[in-house]
Amino acid sequence: MRIISSLISDREEPPLTEAGRVTEAVAWERIAYFLERVVPVAEANRVRLACHPHDPYTPPGYRGVTRVLGTVEGLKRFVGMQENPFHGLNFCIGSVAEMLDDPRRELPDALRWFGERGKLFNIHYRNITGRKLSFMEVFPEEGDVDMVEALRVLADVGYRYMVMPDHVPSLDADPDHAIAFAYCFGYIRALLQVIAATHPEAVEM
Repeated sequence: MRIISSLISDREEPPLTEAGRVTEAVAWERIAYFLERVVPVAEANRVRLACHPHDPYTPPGYRGVTRVLGTVEGLKRFVGMQENPFHGLNFCIGSVAEMLDDPRRELPDALRWFGERGKLFNIHYRNITGRKLSFMEVFPEEGDVDMVEALRVLADVGYRYMVMPDHVPSLDADPDHAIAFAYCFGYIRALLQVIAATHPEAVEM
């Protein structure tokens, strides 16, 4: 399996990106400028804007850039900047788990917070082992997030859009990831059948 680690080396300061220094204040100013112009157009054309979180979390100022959509609090601020039913998230369970100190405990609360406010437009269904700054992508049932509970939360908040695999682990016998994606699709469909038994109104197969 492919190991992904966002551990930052203490040995030398990494170089700036091509963007130079982007502070938190500058990032929010740019996001506000974008949303003020784009969200009304999206609403007029009935197009939902589903923003993916920053992936992975990096410490503030890493390589000169503070990635404000790399925390749950940042995502909450983001969806609140334009109170509009067409402004929300492509909520990546794996990416959000990578922001957290205790993904198993914290992830369901984050999912519920955005779901109750109608800000979930798409779900990337991916799991990890580990936590912020030290994690590995794994198959859904192998990780630290309770993926069954995640689907139950989605059913509870009335989520009605897509649930799909995101990244999948690499296997030597599956260089194109076809087997891994097929497995994840099958896993999701099986869990939807389980959820449908208790939340029939929330699941459309």
